[in-house]
Amino acid sequence: MTKEDSALIRGLEGVVAAETRLCDLDGKNGRLAYVGYDIDELARKATFEEVTYLLLYGELPKAAQLDGLTVALTAAREIPRELIAAFKLMPKATDPMRVLQASVAMLGMSDPDTTDNSHAANVRKAIRLTSQIATAICAHHRVRNGQEPVPPAAGLGHAANFLYMLTGQRPGAAAIKAFDASLTLYAEHELNASTFTTRTIVSTQSDMHSAVAGGVGALKGPLHGGAGEAVMRTLMEIGEVAEVDAFTEKSLAEKRRFMGMGHRVYKAGDPRAAILKGMAEQACRESGQFKWYEMAVKLHERISRAKGLIPNVDFYSAPLFYSLGIPVDLFTPVIAAGRIAGWCANIVEQHDDNRLIRPRAEYVGPARRAFVDIRSR
Repeated sequence: MTKEDSALIRGLEGVVAAETRLCDLDGKNGRLAYVGYDIDELARKATFEEVTYLLLYGELPKAAQLDGLTVALTAAREIPRELIAAFKLMPKATDPMRVLQASVAMLGMSDPDTTDNSHAANVRKAIRLTSQIATAICAHHRVRNGQEPVPPAAGLGHAANFLYMLTGQRPGAAAIKAFDASLTLYAEHELNASTFTTRTIVSTQSDMHSAVAGGVGALKGPLHGGAGEAVMRTLMEIGEVAEVDAFTEKSLAEKRRFMGMGHRVYKAGDPRAAILKGMAEQACRESGQFKWYEMAVKLHERISRAKGLIPNVDFYSAPLFYSLGIPVDLFTPVIAAGRIAGWCANIVEQHDDNRLIRPRAEYVGPARRAFVDIRSR
């Protein structure tokens, strides 16, 4: 392919590759909406279950419809005992995202609709995976720490049940609300790297589990889902609020990259970051770990003043997740537990109106040359 055929756009930045009813992302003005509903209203007023319904069905649910989805999600929480047995065979130091990717593939082995790519089957698989991914993340964490998995609690909502399965303790109302909102904020974000990966995979007529496993692999990278973990490790490296200034000066002099700052699409700021900032403040204060929030705010102010960078959603998710008792290396799996709703909705959408995703590349290697026999090279 030559430059005369098509202009090269590195990283496909700004290229429109699909039509979608799911996500309206206005990067210029810093606005985000799911199926027409502003993200601020959804995060503050809706539950993750309502948002999952919205993404799958295109409308917010009525009470009876929400009850039906809640029953389906609750019924799907159990994971195969073979998967738990597999967790016990895995090296304890294995990256939880690598375990999650394997878990999704294994869940596809036992799903009754695995190879059925019809709309109805995809919706059923989406509901099951949304529940099972949460259970798998928590069960593996317990197993790697020498503990038995905590069985799901039928009387708890999705967010509350996740925290319960992770810690073995029933969370308080403030923790549930903050975590539920964070799942909503991460649920969908247009053609980000992991979502684009899932759509590319199913565009070949592959199945949902294969696509989601690929999405987990894409999310694993530090330039995508791993940024929140990097932010928290930076805060832990700084240690105390009084050390932020010295750390920032040293980092700027060393031209160190600041994770969780800036965004490829948002030019006026990530609207999700402002929502998470307020929730992180409350959660850190209530958990007695307010210094992490204070450090994040001070680091944010110093970096913004020096480099003009604005925090993205991952920046304030770090102190929020940490204050909720979520281990640092589970930050990215937690994002996957929210993004599964968007991945599945995009997979359904792609299958419903499919065209193989097959971009081209511009060749920049050597000109055509004659083959030389090995004896003459």
